[in-house]
Amino acid sequence: MLSPDDLERLIPAERLRFRSPIPTQSVSSDEFLPATQSAKQREFEARIKQLGTALAKKQGVSRRAFFQGAAGMAAAFVAMNDTFGPLYLVSRAEAQTPEMANARAASLKGQFIMDMHTHFLRDDTRLEGFVRGREAVGKAGWNPALAGKPQTLDDLKFANYFKEIYLDSDTKVALISGSGSEDPRDWFLTNEMKAEARTNVNTKAGSKRLFSHAIFMPGMPGWLDKVERDLELLKPDSFKGYTVGDNTNKHLAKHPWRLDDEKLLYPFYEKLVRASRTQPGLANVCVHKGLFPQTTTDRFPELLPYADVRDVGKAARDWPQLNFIVYHSAFRFTGGAQNTGWEQFEKTGRIDWVTDLAEIPRKFGVKNVYGDLGQIFAQSTVAEPRLCAAMLGQLIQGLGADHVVWGTDAVWTGAPQWQIEALRRLEIPEEMQLKYGFAPLGAADGPVKSAIFGDNSARLYHFTRPQRAALAQDSVSLAKAEYDRSGGGRTNLRYGYVEPAARVG
Repeated sequence: MLSPDDLERLIPAERLRFRSPIPTQSVSSDEFLPATQSAKQREFEARIKQLGTALAKKQGVSRRAFFQGAAGMAAAFVAMNDTFGPLYLVSRAEAQTPEMANARAASLKGQFIMDMHTHFLRDDTRLEGFVRGREAVGKAGWNPALAGKPQTLDDLKFANYFKEIYLDSDTKVALISGSGSEDPRDWFLTNEMKAEARTNVNTKAGSKRLFSHAIFMPGMPGWLDKVERDLELLKPDSFKGYTVGDNTNKHLAKHPWRLDDEKLLYPFYEKLVRASRTQPGLANVCVHKGLFPQTTTDRFPELLPYADVRDVGKAARDWPQLNFIVYHSAFRFTGGAQNTGWEQFEKTGRIDWVTDLAEIPRKFGVKNVYGDLGQIFAQSTVAEPRLCAAMLGQLIQGLGADHVVWGTDAVWTGAPQWQIEALRRLEIPEEMQLKYGFAPLGAADGPVKSAIFGDNSARLYHFTRPQRAALAQDSVSLAKAEYDRSGGGRTNLRYGYVEPAARVG
């Protein structure tokens, strides 16, 4: 968690006056320090403001309203190409013509998207950093509705989560993840809370819209007994763990662990293999890796050996019955280090620790290792999209297009539609394809992107064709149709922390 001193010099992302469809600088949760807005990001912000103002005036709407629509999203990618080079498939005509942008958006809105990496906070959260951030918004006068009243981070709780995931984006199915802690009060959600939310949503929807994790914490007193109870009572869709131990309060982390620890972890894997015979999704072991830039390394050097992927290959080879889904694809370079990642790739062709992950199938002869795109995509897209393209190229090259899965880490980064649009439009530059042998990503609804967006997770979680078909007529689908008809639109808000230099807008 960010320290009080860190929080003192940051501001809440909600406080930013300019609501771009694509973030104009990195936004962090409480897991790492956000990057200072780079020169390229300032250039992008200036371009999108200028372009948005001109196009909004021409269309007779406010700039904020323009940016809530499909043409505004297209304009943001035009500005990205003008700033970073032609990485996104978009035309100026689309940005200038709402009818064209809306037609494209309508043609893709039915795309099957499973976002298997999402979060919200419990009602009784005591993560005061988030709460203080909300209160600061009110005190500063940015949002008068917040002034003079205690804040409980409603925007990071279930109601707004549901709106931003299911109504403000094309996401069809999601999985509630979480984070455990040595202090029970600092779990984002208990396993029981995640299971209850899943039941409520799916019951009201009349379909399978929501999956849920159970968090496991190896080494904690009674942890295997808790796994047994969760299996019996909660029926989680899969389990997730953090090898650094307590990721929320790293200073409290007393129980880091390795995936290939035969004494500690292998009895847990045995339980999953048995349970997966009747519930196949329990063959999926989700594990947080990466998000450990130099600033975090300097503070917690003792956790560094647990943050990379050195333990993944042996565990995957020893347990071919299980699938090891590496969250964030072990992307290390958050917290302002994205430029370091790009410089490393330019010099060496490698990226800590994404390249290591991509090489595991070849080195260990395994086919059960997967890369999740949560944060890896959001952070690199807004900071250095060439790095984003390179990482996708390496993951697809090493793991296979059928072993990369979609996740957004929303709602920390706001409604995930901008990330969906970024992947739909992203293409690996031709010179990068030729130099490194990367395959093109292809069309927005082509085989590669369709596999990443949903088909791969559907296979992992045994989400059937009849279950997909049921989504089209359930209550969530009807609610979204009514929401779209009534003129609902994305707020383009993000939640978390940014450097205060971005306050001007």
